[in-house]
Amino acid sequence: MQTRINYAKAAPDAYQAVVALATYVSKQSNLPPLLIDLIKLRASQINGCAYCVDMHTKEAIEHGASQQWVNLIVTWQESPIFSDAERAVLGWTEALTLISDTRAPDEDYAAIKMFFSDEDITKISVAIGLINVWNRLAVGFRSKHPIDQPVVAAA
Repeated sequence: MQTRINYAKAAPDAYQAVVALATYVSKQSNLPPLLIDLIKLRASQINGCAYCVDMHTKEAIEHGASQQWVNLIVTWQESPIFSDAERAVLGWTEALTLISDTRAPDEDYAAIKMFFSDEDITKISVAIGLINVWNRLAVGFRSKHPIDQPVVAAA
């Protein structure tokens, strides 16, 4: 896989606009860091963004997530490790990330509405939109994640 372009250098003003939104989500939205990590990881898994999955897995662990919690996000519907509020966020993340297919179903909205205010749902939705922007940049331009320690399962 060859990186296509360095989007931060190709359009620094566009890149800075996305960074500004990222700063808002992480520092001003008052959403808990692990909730933001949950959103980032699930959307990145859906979008097949290895760069973002790698980065946000590490961040979630730094924010106090267990390795098991991180590992099971991909199969959240099958695992009892997630709270009902986390499940609502995961469902809403999937609904908005796959919006052309899901059309943001009423049942997913009703689930998140049980746990979060309109203000928080709006902020959660902005966080979902933001990670989808990052995923499209990283996947579209073939950003490569660092390899911390190479492992070979088969020669």
